[in-house]
Formats: sequence, C-alpha cells, structure tokens
Amino acid sequence: MKLVYPAVFTPYEDGSGGYAVEFPDLPGCVTGGDDMAEAVFMAEDAASGWVLTELEDGKAAPKATEIRDVTHGADQFVSLIALDMDAYAAKYGSNAVKKTLTIPAWLNTFVEQNGISCSKVLQEALGKMAQAR
Repeated sequence: MKLVYPAVFTPYEDGSGGYAVEFPDLPGCVTGGDDMAEAVFMAEDAASGWVLTELEDGKAAPKATEIRDVTHGADQFVSLIALDMDAYAAKYGSNAVKKTLTIPAWLNTFVEQNGISCSKVLQEALGKMAQAR
C-alpha cells in the first residue's frame, strides 16, 4: 500500500538549518531533522510507524488532506511525504493474524513428510505478490 500525506515543515528557531515536521492527518506524529534531507527521512519513518500502528490495531489509514487545504504559518511550508507501507510493515511489522488453511490430503502428506511450514510458504508467496503490486 502506497500512501501520501502532507507534512508541515517548520524551521528550527535557532537558525541551524533543521526542521520540525508535523502531520495534520496523524495526530501526535511529530519529528524533525538537522537538515532538509534528515527531516524528510525522519518524517517518512515517523509517519510510516504511526500508520503501521493504526493498521496493526485493525484501524484504517487516515485519509490524507489535500495539500492545498493544509494551513501553515508564514515561516512554514507544506510538502508531501510518500509512504511504502508494504516495505515498512515487512521490515518493522509485528502483529500476526491466524488464518485457517485448507489443502488436499495428498498435499498435506507431502508437506508433513518434507517438514514444510505451510505458514512460512504462504507468507513468502503473499509477500512476493504484495511487492509486485
């Protein structure tokens, strides 16, 4: 799942070149960086973590506000941050969901005789399918 959220960048008050970053659509999701590159990287990571927590709690990802509708101060600017939730979840996701699987008896015999984990095979196959999207 690919998502894009507007982020409000505020220059650090000390004039160091760093930025604080907030997401209007992700309450409490705030981060920052010592320069623009770090601020963008940290924003992507913070927003991805925030959304992943929602998804793992069974909630939907919040709808993104249109960038033109985001209000900001004179010293701030708004930029879009892209999230690759499939890649982030593969790396950092922790919740597992139990699913019941039905396979033919002959295939089950093969699986048991060869010590194959149906769960692992299914996870790998679905992961490849998700990455191909």
